Amino acid sequence: METREAILAFSQSEKAKAGLLMVSQLLEVYQGLSEHEKHGLERFLRPLIGMIANEVQLARRIVPSVSWTTIEKSLNTALVMMNSGVPAEAGWHIVQAISGATTIGQRAMEALQEQRLI
Repeated sequence: METREAILAFSQSEKAKAGLLMVSQLLEVYQGLSEHEKHGLERFLRPLIGMIANEVQLARRIVPSVSWTTIEKSLNTALVMMNSGVPAEAGWHIVQAISGATTIGQRAMEALQEQRLI
């Protein structure tokens, strides 16, 4: 991985991971809410997941990797779960996306370390 690609991959992976961790935590909070509150949180989560998916699509274009496609699929599945009325099931797919983003970041960091830039 070239220096530019590694820097962009690391940056995009950290941005995606931060959003995904927030979604994961909100899905945990979701379990303890009243039905009215759950509806409000769902209305917030859908666009948030969509925004993260857009960032992942951008990252896939900037730094092509199969891992970005895997993250994108996980996010799409999480949105399907949300739209199907089972948002609690979306959590597993979000965790899979977090794992993918972490892997991309780790590979980028290793490439930068090999180049003795960090």
